[in-house]
Amino acid sequence: MKLWVSALLMAWFGVLSCVQAEFFTSIGHMTDLIYAEKELVQSLKEYILVEEAKLSKIKSWANKMEALTSKSAADAEGYLAHPVNAYKLVKRLNTDWPALEDLVLQDSAAGFIANLSVQRQFFPTDEDEIGAAKALMRLQDTYRLDPDTISRGELPGTKYQAVLSVDDCFGMGRSAYNEGDYYHTVLWMEQVLKQLDAGEEATTTKSQVLDYLSYAVFQLGDLHRALELTRRLLSLDPSHERAGGNLRYFEQLLEEEREKMLSNQTEAELATPEGIYERPVDYLPERDVYESLCRGEGVKLTPRRQKRLFCRYHHGNRAPQLLIAPFKEEDEWDSPHIVRYYDVMSDEEIERIKEIAKPKLARATVRDPKTGVLTVASYRVSKSSWLEEDDDPVVARVNRRMQHITGLTVKTAELLQVANYGVGGQYEPHFDFSRNDERHTFKHLGTGNRVATFLNYMSDVEAGGATVFPDLGAAIWPKKGTAVFWYNLLRSGEGDYRTRHAACPVLVGCKWVSNKWFHERGQEFLRPCGSTEVD
Repeated sequence: MKLWVSALLMAWFGVLSCVQAEFFTSIGHMTDLIYAEKELVQSLKEYILVEEAKLSKIKSWANKMEALTSKSAADAEGYLAHPVNAYKLVKRLNTDWPALEDLVLQDSAAGFIANLSVQRQFFPTDEDEIGAAKALMRLQDTYRLDPDTISRGELPGTKYQAVLSVDDCFGMGRSAYNEGDYYHTVLWMEQVLKQLDAGEEATTTKSQVLDYLSYAVFQLGDLHRALELTRRLLSLDPSHERAGGNLRYFEQLLEEEREKMLSNQTEAELATPEGIYERPVDYLPERDVYESLCRGEGVKLTPRRQKRLFCRYHHGNRAPQLLIAPFKEEDEWDSPHIVRYYDVMSDEEIERIKEIAKPKLARATVRDPKTGVLTVASYRVSKSSWLEEDDDPVVARVNRRMQHITGLTVKTAELLQVANYGVGGQYEPHFDFSRNDERHTFKHLGTGNRVATFLNYMSDVEAGGATVFPDLGAAIWPKKGTAVFWYNLLRSGEGDYRTRHAACPVLVGCKWVSNKWFHERGQEFLRPCGSTEVD
């Protein structure tokens, strides 16, 4: 194996070693896997060339020996009557055949396997595969996509064709099953059967699928269908021990159910139709509203409200830096006032900030409201990093710009946070400010609560990825180079609960954002307090 291939591979995986798995939480980090896999393919092709050269030598030797032995075996004594032939026979068996044995026993794969073994420690883990599978299911639910649509790769805004094979779909269903998610298990196992019935070749068998599917529908309470699927499984594999036990158990339960139905006819009439399963209710009360807004549905931008939204040039309260070159400002919402600014960051600045941030990206965390400790959460799927002004002049320049636009000081603001969303990346509805029962959240900073949020969109997103406000019915879509701004606190210092917002799952694309959270301290004369609690 060529040394330069190994060097390149180790260079790529040296970068990946800083990531510590969780690749699925950042598309930016997953791009490193693309290049690493490309180098692995190159390494594999070189191994194949070595193997082909070896097989070519062996084949040439075999052809040569076949021709020779055909002649010698036809008249062995006559052939050996020639002393040169006798010498060559002895030499071949004593020297040449052992040399061939050494050639055959040469392990051409040793170099490739050694490389692969070392690098596997930097590969995505089971956690990544489960996370990526959950991401597809999240997109499936949020954007109301059926498994067939996802399997055929028919997503809006895509420029590359991507399909899921039978085995891929089976992997999806199995991941859901292992997580106790029987609702998605059923959806994906049914898709597997559909593709198998269509004649698609696969290593996955119908018996395997029916095994998972029958138990999943049983867990969803559909005893009749579980019994039917188990019988189908046994017809394909009569020796399936678990299916045999399940069949007897299901039949017993069904008999008990029939006895109950006889004593209560109404219950039998109200039974849920077979094969119809509803998505389980989860922990998020505004789930339906949130996901509707992500799809662009239920936006409450009425004509009356729209008449109150305007565009203007913004000079930041006559900031000298903006008098000559004011920013274009557009109202996104009237109350609470949410505005968008255009051309806040140039393409060059965006690329530089991404370049600085990428090596520092780590799984985004949330602060536990009870303990104040930062921890990862399933409802926030992204990676983020925090940039200081000393990291690069562009960071200081962007910070000053946000200060000029908002009229607020950045001296007490948090560092510039850069975030890159992963597969189906999202941040479910949350508040940026700390509420009354979370007063100690920012105590360690000594700068008060988060008074305002300035959110920079550093990429366009082909589909999904909106910033939505469920209580308002507002949806704001990413536009590269623009930024949105809103106040999290009323002038009284009380939290504005209407600003509860979310980052919708990214359906197609790679979403990069950066944000600055301004804090109360230092803003006393820049944004004076109100006289009442609701100011």
